[in-house]
Amino acid sequence: MSALRVANCSGFYGDRLSAAREMVEGGPIDVLTGDWLAELTMLILAGNRLKGRPGYAPTFLRQLEDVLGPCLDRGIRIVTNAGGLDPAGCAEAVHELAARLGLSPKVAHVTGDDLMGRPLDLVNADTGERAPAAPLTANAYLGGRPVAAALSAGADVVVTGRVTDAALVTGPGIWRYGWGPGDLDALAGSVVAGHVIECGCQATGGNYAFFQDVPDLAHCGFPIAELRADGSSVITKHPGTGGLVSVGTVTAQLVYELGGPRYQGPDVVARFDTITLSDDGPDRVLISGVRGEPPPDTLKVAVNFPAGYRNTMTLVLTGLDVEAKARAAEEAIWARVPRESFDQVDVTLTDAGLLRITVMDADRRKAGRAFSSAVVETGLSSYPGFYGLTPPGDASPYGVYWPVLVPASEVRPRVFLDGEELPPVVQGEPVPGPIPAPIPGPALPEPPGGPVVRAPLGRVAGARSGDKGGNANLGVWAATAERYAWLAATLTTDRLKSLLPDLAPHRIDRHELPNIRALNFVVHGLLGRGVAASPRMDPQAKALGEELRAQVVDVPAALLPQGAAGEEPGA
Repeated sequence: MSALRVANCSGFYGDRLSAAREMVEGGPIDVLTGDWLAELTMLILAGNRLKGRPGYAPTFLRQLEDVLGPCLDRGIRIVTNAGGLDPAGCAEAVHELAARLGLSPKVAHVTGDDLMGRPLDLVNADTGERAPAAPLTANAYLGGRPVAAALSAGADVVVTGRVTDAALVTGPGIWRYGWGPGDLDALAGSVVAGHVIECGCQATGGNYAFFQDVPDLAHCGFPIAELRADGSSVITKHPGTGGLVSVGTVTAQLVYELGGPRYQGPDVVARFDTITLSDDGPDRVLISGVRGEPPPDTLKVAVNFPAGYRNTMTLVLTGLDVEAKARAAEEAIWARVPRESFDQVDVTLTDAGLLRITVMDADRRKAGRAFSSAVVETGLSSYPGFYGLTPPGDASPYGVYWPVLVPASEVRPRVFLDGEELPPVVQGEPVPGPIPAPIPGPALPEPPGGPVVRAPLGRVAGARSGDKGGNANLGVWAATAERYAWLAATLTTDRLKSLLPDLAPHRIDRHELPNIRALNFVVHGLLGRGVAASPRMDPQAKALGEELRAQVVDVPAALLPQGAAGEEPGA
């Protein structure tokens, strides 16, 4: 049986609108899929719904208009989580679009993820805290079996709400190959493939540490996973498109938004410490060897609740005595609106001379113009060279993402095809019990000795970082076994904190993945209560990896590229 070609056309709500057409027209594919949902997106959609707007991602319909006809002609199935908080409404909108185009697709939608109205134990799965407010949304992460059921019933388009990102690939894999709950390794392989392609161009050279090695990045092609019956896959892209698929670009995406080596999901636990990557030709990387374990007996639920209002003002400090100017600016501002009058205040002075002040409060009036106008009023009675980047404005509401767990047995996916409900979906068998031991990785050489050179860490290592709720993830990898051996011996948790002092107050978990020559760090609480509530300038920790790569360390000269100061060749 030939491989199932699953093409991605969206990595987030707001990604390139032309991508669906590019993937359909660029070469043969079997399934067109894309990821529209993040934890923050669910909060955005909830706000839209309160304003009378759709609770789904309307950009999906804009893309679908370009490709629905060609997909029906060529037998390409479409699978999307763009249904967000209203999969049924999105499915109805697909029907309306199709009627306008003179088409008659079979449209399925998946529900059962929405747990609003049910009693939930709102204890945060990461911190142990109890939610301080009533939920605005509560959606369980469903797996791939409802998607497979819809495809097996003949759906041309499948619209889901909150499913795991990987379910958009696992579901089509179950449909094509008939994997049962016991086919753990095959399921795990599909989860890894789904994790790689779900962020769109991040698998094909986008946001890549060694971006200078990526040809025609401005026209980066979206990824394709050629999924095989045993769960192995080849990651590639359409010929003639920009970007790069290499062991390095795939590794970068594997460590993105990752926790430990046991990647838990509703269909399977994928062991990331068993992944093998190998070149399979130009712009082709083979993923194989992935082992799977039974899924846990709980599902994660993404809860969002309203938390108050926030406002940010940014002032520019130039010339001499920047730190003294920052103190003068703060004194002038807090003389007008006392700092202690707000629920929360964050003040950041950047190396570039930006003084960024964020206030948060349950009272919109206090966090609104009462604050921002007070900052502007100091304009002629503050530090020399005063100017700001933000005009006085009102506060904006913000919410908090709150992960909780529910028994998997209490969540029942429901699948509808053209409005008619299909038979109940049979899920995998969750298995409670102790966490299995890590799987030993390949033997590593001894870290090289000899002379050392002061050089940025990024000359011998790549990195990619992101957010996991209120935690940040920082993945670091090396291109060779020798470099990884040195990296694993050198970059301890304490060393990471010394290189990035802002991380020092936080608990950090360190995970080794020697099979892909990578380390992953989870920095607990760096993002506060999550992206929407984080006062950081980089609320999703996207730049954390590049900040680390810029730090100068003692590197064995033998590990550096020729000339020591030269650019790192692609991983």
